[in-house]
Amino acid sequence: MRLLVSLTIFSLVPSALAQERTVNYEREIDPIFQQKCVSCHGPDRQENGLRMDTGEKTLLGGYNGPVVLPGMAAESSLMHFVLGIEEGEFSRMPMKAPPLETAEIELIRQWIDQGAVIEVPQKGSLNSEKLGDENAVVPSNATGHWAFDPVLNPLPPGVLNRTWARNPIDLFVLSRLESERLSPSAEADKATLFRRLSFDLTGLPPNPDEIHQFLKDNRPEAYQELVDRFLASPQFGERWALQWLDLARYADSDGYEQDRVRPWAWRYRDWVIEALNSNMPFDQFTLEQIAGDLVPNKTPKTLMATGFHRNSLINREGGTNREQYRFEGTVDRTNTVATVWMGLTVACAQCHDHKYDRISQKEYYQLFAFFNGLDNVNVDAPLPGELGPYLGSRLIYRAQRQKLLEEYGVLEHQPSWEQKLLETGRNPGKSQVWDKAYDALLRDSRNKGTSRLSLDNPRDTLEADPSTRTQREQDALTDHFIDNYRRVLEDEVEEELNFKELRQKIFDLYDAYPRLTQAQAVREREGGRDTSIHLRGQWNRKGMSVSEGLLGALPRPSSDKPLSRLELARWLVSRENPLTARVTVNRIWQELFGRGLVATSDDFGTRGSPPSHPQLLDWLATDFMDSDWRIKQIIRRIVTSATYRQSSKQDPDLVKRDPSNTLLARQARLRLKAELIRDAALTVSGLLERTIGGASVRPPQPKGTKDVTYAGSGKWPETYGPERYRRGLYIHRQRTAMYPFLQNFDIPDTTLTSCRREVSNSPLQALNLLNDPVFIEAAQTLAYRILISGNDSFEKRLNYAFQLSLARLPSTIERQRLRRYVDEQAATMTETEVARLFPMNVEGIGASRAAAWVGISSILLNLDEFITRE
Repeated sequence: MRLLVSLTIFSLVPSALAQERTVNYEREIDPIFQQKCVSCHGPDRQENGLRMDTGEKTLLGGYNGPVVLPGMAAESSLMHFVLGIEEGEFSRMPMKAPPLETAEIELIRQWIDQGAVIEVPQKGSLNSEKLGDENAVVPSNATGHWAFDPVLNPLPPGVLNRTWARNPIDLFVLSRLESERLSPSAEADKATLFRRLSFDLTGLPPNPDEIHQFLKDNRPEAYQELVDRFLASPQFGERWALQWLDLARYADSDGYEQDRVRPWAWRYRDWVIEALNSNMPFDQFTLEQIAGDLVPNKTPKTLMATGFHRNSLINREGGTNREQYRFEGTVDRTNTVATVWMGLTVACAQCHDHKYDRISQKEYYQLFAFFNGLDNVNVDAPLPGELGPYLGSRLIYRAQRQKLLEEYGVLEHQPSWEQKLLETGRNPGKSQVWDKAYDALLRDSRNKGTSRLSLDNPRDTLEADPSTRTQREQDALTDHFIDNYRRVLEDEVEEELNFKELRQKIFDLYDAYPRLTQAQAVREREGGRDTSIHLRGQWNRKGMSVSEGLLGALPRPSSDKPLSRLELARWLVSRENPLTARVTVNRIWQELFGRGLVATSDDFGTRGSPPSHPQLLDWLATDFMDSDWRIKQIIRRIVTSATYRQSSKQDPDLVKRDPSNTLLARQARLRLKAELIRDAALTVSGLLERTIGGASVRPPQPKGTKDVTYAGSGKWPETYGPERYRRGLYIHRQRTAMYPFLQNFDIPDTTLTSCRREVSNSPLQALNLLNDPVFIEAAQTLAYRILISGNDSFEKRLNYAFQLSLARLPSTIERQRLRRYVDEQAATMTETEVARLFPMNVEGIGASRAAAWVGISSILLNLDEFITRE
């Protein structure tokens, strides 16, 4: 390279510069850098970490190390770039500008070869004053951006109409409305409030009898008691888990082409539900998910919480580069934690310094370093009733397994088999059969149904000293040996090894004895991993080494403990960090009003929206922290406000002035989330199976859905019995083929964190509500529920149907039109249509009229009002 660079230079050098002289940095080099380089490598912007506005900073170099090697111009990357002979997309500098003049390049070469000397200006000279100013230390949090300022605790403002306000939230909202000469909307009627609270706090439609009791209760405290009852409901955790699982990018499969199933992913989902129902403080909720493997006195539940990190995609396909996909998974974990807890788009800094926020590429990889040492593990996390039988049978099981392995000669062959695998992994390509065996080891490192043990880190397990392996890891390696040994060595083994028969006996043994349910978790790799800046974000281009560190634009932690993932989690939920409390209460507000006080709930940076009510946001954040980070308390505070209790009816003049309801002069009409639409239909029909937690289910879905997956990998063994009517939260999430109904109603992409669901409106949605098998069954069973309710007239049955579905009575026009509909349908339906719609007999009601009620039920389930929270 030195010869190439030298020849390139001298082929361009004019004869006037051929005779070298001493080059003066201040007079000759610095002007070139100031004119051609500082716009991208100066005080305001340092691409790739390189700053060139002073000689000292130029010599410091950037993320890829020094760009100037004194005395060695040919080896200096600065010369490579200005000559345009550096490899890669950005091969010539200045980028998107004319190249340096030949004479300028030659001056830089001479200066470097002469030792890259920088003359230190004498004190009092013009340049000494300039140098002093440029080296002044700028406070790390001097960003001028509201989100990075400390959270204040503002006093609620004074208002004219104090009788409207129910708590301090209303004073902030009303003060803004009064400044705009607007008035809040009237309070919604009691039935609407009941239905609103029921959907917002439990995700389910209300029971008509409960509404009736609430309407009769005129006590001032009745509303507060209703709120407390919904907050204490076990359905609260299911409803609010939806929001968190979107943030956690939860799914039941790996993603990528083969998209293999993760049999224990649901344990993390259940941990979230339980944590929310128990009102776990959000700071503890944070610690256990980010660093549950590092907290003092950890338990299987705290390890289960680290399943948050396991929701990243995994590529287990043969022939893939494991390190590349481990890097990409770590990038995802870094980006997700930053977005979920800080509302920052740090992903922009993976490849270069952030273009808008004060986040350098170096700081990005310092944050990346917190997660770079993670390894995936599966841990035993027994469900109630599993541990006793497991422990009681373990000795017998191990003895019988050992006897089988000795009988078939496994133990005497396995050491040599493992050694050959080790050699293949370190030096592939020598033997095709062993290459296949090694690929199979990496590819099959997962659970295969209930009768196989998992191997999370197959390569690490294989390379570890056998005495340090857990029993589970050793068993998994042995199982792989039994599966593959004879197949790959059929030409090398002379004796008959009937491993096919042994394999079946091992499977039968697994099935004969109880096993423990597992959970996905992570653990810190012993010794960690070295972290470097990755140039241009590429996994295989490493620059300078970095260690764990926080973002410089935010306040430093007061703790003097060494930085670790646990300390990162503690800092995120400390009062020193101005972002987490603001971001979290903003998303809670978003769930209850359809829009956050900061509309861009995923971006609190300089490109995000400013808060519509900044003092209210800080008041809520302070109240959240002061209430020990309890989510239920902050939700209670919001839903008991007069602001929340407003009607959602739209006044045309108000809509014209404030179409997005930024000023909060009314409530919002919100279409239910995809899962809740399905839940509502199952609830009013009486089909809903209300069991909390458990493995994911697969309700009926259109034929051909699995065909869009790789080699049919998205197999869908349909769930039968009551389990198929569980809440939408429990439907299996296959990343490459999401359950079609949920996808139609805008369930987010689970490959990335999602801070807010989009709401679309398409004909497919109407067709789903009409023809989806679950909705057809719901219409049939709702009709049956109406007909056997004991109501003995059309009017009473219709009242009951409306109360079940919409929490109100039908209007006169609705009553007239639906009566006419029943009469017409009963008179025109054929026996075949009747049998198809309603193949049941209800005493005292003709078959055709009973079938017509299925049509009424379907109409109610298809109404915009049914799938909307007012």
